[in-house]
Order: sequence, then structure tokens, then C-alpha cells
Amino acid sequence: MSQERTKGEVDHFPSNLPSWLPKRPAWVGRQHGRTMTPPTIRTDLFDPRQATEAIRVETLRSDAGPCEPSRTNRFGIVHVEHGQGNFWADAGQYRLANDTLLFFTPYQNVRFEPKSELLGTAIRFHANFLCVETFHAESGCAAALFNDPYHPPVVNLDPTAGPEIIGVVQRMRREATERSQAYEEMLLAQLKTLLILATRLKARSVPGCPSNPTGLRHPVLAELKELIESHYQTLHAPRDYAARLHMSAKTLGRVVREQLGKSLTDLIRERVMTHAKWQLLHTLKPVKQVAREVGFQDELYFSRVFKKATGFSPSGFRKFETEIRGGSNLSMPSPLASIPPGAPTGKNRSG
Repeated sequence: MSQERTKGEVDHFPSNLPSWLPKRPAWVGRQHGRTMTPPTIRTDLFDPRQATEAIRVETLRSDAGPCEPSRTNRFGIVHVEHGQGNFWADAGQYRLANDTLLFFTPYQNVRFEPKSELLGTAIRFHANFLCVETFHAESGCAAALFNDPYHPPVVNLDPTAGPEIIGVVQRMRREATERSQAYEEMLLAQLKTLLILATRLKARSVPGCPSNPTGLRHPVLAELKELIESHYQTLHAPRDYAARLHMSAKTLGRVVREQLGKSLTDLIRERVMTHAKWQLLHTLKPVKQVAREVGFQDELYFSRVFKKATGFSPSGFRKFETEIRGGSNLSMPSPLASIPPGAPTGKNRSG
């Protein structure tokens, strides 16, 4: 039986977890002109102490209509074989289409709204299986695929690269099903191959990527990206960026919404939360210090914003992830007292 709590109640992590695969939530829609009761947060968390798996390769299937996966602490890759409509990654809305790869980050709120049956493959893996940040130094996949707020988290499979990528996904499905000798090592090798191939394909097809430096679709977005990267720790209001670009906040907001599928406020917040999560995962800085680094003088307000973005409090997020990683995530030393590690979690396969 799953343990469910409202958004305001989640401060720790349940041990009995429901499937990540999409289910139609009862809350979606309206009734008698009023919004229905908001959802509880359903979670499917990797925790080696509960004998959960660090990588899963599963069929993704859902009927037409809204469906929402459980929130997870794994990275997600979805190969959409068949499905038309829309999907959401946090506040960003994007087009759902056949023959695409979708990429999701840990603790992200994901929702699909296909117009017909959705069919594909879901690959989910925790950093204990493959540390994307470490592997990024080899392949560049972290920024290109998972942590790029300035482009949709989508790679379209073209006729040239598509068959090779689909072949890797199919081999991963077979390894995960048959579980032959050293199947996890095979899955690791194939996962790395998939990430490299997807990174190369996105770099060729998406404006603004290193090998395609023609700029983002609207000229102002390139300037906006530079401004956000320089000022996200101190400037959080859309009007601050609009003023620097000599535009009205309304006009800039419309461009961002049309081009990136999200509001400018959400874009800034996403960049802030990426920084905050990294600091909480990889250092022992107090939550108050992390909050101030990203421009929040009020620690409680920062905690509310963080919980809204991830579903969990900053301290709960840090404690849980540090315990299940055995402290291996603390890559930056700190003079502060160490967080006691939990049970041994095995090898972190960073490549």
C-alpha cells in the first residue's frame, strides 16, 4: 500500500512506493466550474535499503487523456514510439510526438496528455547507477539533455540517427527482461551509448548547441540566457531582465512562453533550483547559506519554493540522497560536520 501525503505534509520519504508508470489521476479536470481537489504527491523513489532498483527499463503505455507519473529521484528517458498531444515537465509545456526521446530530471513533476494511446519505453536510473554529472565531463549530456532550461527536453529521432538509437533502446529492454550474466554492466554501457548518441543528435538539430551556434529561435533569447546565467542568483523578477533588454516585461514574457513553453518566472526559478539542488547534494553548506547564494534572505520562504519545485524540503532532500548514496555525493569538502551516511549503497558508476 502506497503512502501518500499532501504537498504541505511531505517531509520524509515513504518506504512502500507505487509504480512510476502513468495513471490517470482522479483530480484532473474541473467539476461544476470549480477546480477539483489538488493531488497528493505520489512517489517512486530509489532506495537501496528498500531493495529498489537503481535502473528500470519498462513499457510506457497509457490511454488518451491526462496521466501523471509518480515523482521519482531517478533521471528519466522516455522513447515515444506512438503518441500525439502535449506533456509537461514542471511548468514547461511541450509537444508530444512520435519517434522522440524525452528527458526528465530527478524530482521533476511530469504529466502527459496524449490525444490517443501513448506507447513507448521508459528508462529511469539513479545517480548511483550512472552519475550524469561525472559522465557529463566525457559526453556533455548533463547540460544538453537534462539540465537545459533554454530548450525543450526533447530530441527528435531523424531517419539517419533514429534507427541506431532505437536499436540501443531495444537492446536495453532485452537486457532488463532477460537479466543474463553481467546484465547491469551491459545496461550501463548501453545507457552511456544512448546518452552520447542523443547528445550528438540534439547538438546537430537544436539552435544554440555547441555544434550549431546559430542562436536560439528568437534573437532575444540568446541575450536573455546570458543575462540569466550572470544574474539568476540575485535577480528573480522578470521586469529586471526586461529592463536590461529594453523590452516590456509583457513582451519578453510572451516571447519566452511562445519559444520555451514556460513563463519567464518559471525559467528563472528553474535555473535557481538547479543551483540550489547541486549545492544541497554536493556540499554541506547550511540550508540558510544555500538560500542566500540564490538570492533568498528568508530561509523559510526558500524552503517553501524548494518544496513546491521538488515536492520535498531542502533538508529532507539532502538527508535522503546523502544516505542512499553513502555520502559519495559530497564531492566538495566542507569544514562543517559530516552528515552521517546510511546503509552501504554499493558502487556509484560514474564511468
